Amino acid sequence: MLLHDAFEHTAQRLPAKLALVDGEQRVDYGQLLLRTRVLARALREDGVARGDRVLLLLENSLEYAVAAHAVLMAGAVIVPISPLAKTEKLAFIAADTRATALLTHAIMAPVWGPALEQASHLVSCRVAGALPATVRDVRVRAWPGDETAATAIESPCIDQDLAALIYTSGTTGKPKGVMLTHLNMMSAWASVQTYLRLREDDVIGLALPTAFSYGLYYLLMGLGLGATVMLERSVAFPLKLAERLQRERVTVFPGVPTLFAALLGLPNLPEFDLGSLRLLTNAAAALPESHVHRLRAALPQAQLFLMYGLTECKRVSYLPPDQIDARPGSVGRGMPNQEHWLVDEHGRRLPHGSTGELVVRGSHVMRGYWERPAETDERLKPGPIAGERVLHTGDLFRSDEAGYLYFVSRRDDIIKTRGEKVAPREVESTIYQLADVTGCAVVGVPDEALGHAVKAYVTLQPGSRLAERDIVRHCLAHLENFMAPKYVQIVEELPRTESGKIRHASLRRQ
Repeated sequence: MLLHDAFEHTAQRLPAKLALVDGEQRVDYGQLLLRTRVLARALREDGVARGDRVLLLLENSLEYAVAAHAVLMAGAVIVPISPLAKTEKLAFIAADTRATALLTHAIMAPVWGPALEQASHLVSCRVAGALPATVRDVRVRAWPGDETAATAIESPCIDQDLAALIYTSGTTGKPKGVMLTHLNMMSAWASVQTYLRLREDDVIGLALPTAFSYGLYYLLMGLGLGATVMLERSVAFPLKLAERLQRERVTVFPGVPTLFAALLGLPNLPEFDLGSLRLLTNAAAALPESHVHRLRAALPQAQLFLMYGLTECKRVSYLPPDQIDARPGSVGRGMPNQEHWLVDEHGRRLPHGSTGELVVRGSHVMRGYWERPAETDERLKPGPIAGERVLHTGDLFRSDEAGYLYFVSRRDDIIKTRGEKVAPREVESTIYQLADVTGCAVVGVPDEALGHAVKAYVTLQPGSRLAERDIVRHCLAHLENFMAPKYVQIVEELPRTESGKIRHASLRRQ
């Protein structure tokens, strides 16, 4: 089965069922399939062939759902790009992938217009919305209109072909394209579905950017299973988000710490009827334990799954909801149909109860980085069976005696101070215990006496009177002295990647 097959089968089986809610637009599966086939045929007519890369510079929208499936139907490769991306990044990815086509919105013309001038490989730019009068490039064409009928397109691909090139957020150096085959993505999908048990009658509230792995998979899984997907763009306005969750009777809500923190920060959150929520998931970045407790108190009827993954393999582990109290801070054990273990700095396998780098083995592991053989070799190394390669994640974990994983740090983020090693995550978790803290990032900064000193950047609730000295005092009361930050700086906001992760590297450079 190819990645888009499930959607096609579901749309034929449930043509009248509500598939997608995008603002005031409500589209059933039959309509969505028709629009997808029309765009797939337009891409073929534009010259898009098997294996070609197609850029998706689109908001969370009906057009995004159509575009993702249409590209796959045409036998091409999805290259999602954040709608917040600037011209320079779009031009870089277009050149790096030698993309054949771009699918975008008219409102984004200030970004894609200048990039087209540098993108000699592009043969087509399909634009949703009124075409800007200032655009003269003959490659720019209107998004195809609705038709009354469109026959199926037989994909020339097999499951070893690339389905997506997802560029990492680039916190260190230029972004890299993660190569994922149909088999990679279908394997990850099957494993995630095994433990989440998403249902046909679910309503998935998708406020995550579909340009990133976490949001993209929920879109594909939801529409493949026959659920209703509510696309939301109001993440900057948590009040509107809560209203939409209530109005659409959302049952599944995937989030990240910043998104959950925004909802929990609503003073009138208890006034909303969110009783339909049955499933919450967190990934991308670890959810602070204080947020876990508040979230479960605010939505006691919903099961909360804490998960860990990375673009290179989608997902690695999940913590069952019934283990949250017994194993605070854990991201669980491995998901079905994969293996993982920890290794020391020499690559030797470690027993449970150790700390080391996480290694992952499975059919969901990426093919490699697009045209980056040296960087691919750093991550994909020989596995236990001759000829195979396994993923060395670069993330340090400790495991307990039962094999449950606890994130320690990115291997490069460990702070060496006073001859000791400090994991930023442990200090951040302690600072998050303070009720007024909304964000925190801990880094090492050069220090003549200590080698490196621990510094914490902290954001607070509006009107908070918490001072730097209060945070230091709290850490000294709960951590070993060498782990407590020597410096604390309260800031209005923390630098983040387009996917919402805090840019620790940017703070270290400051």
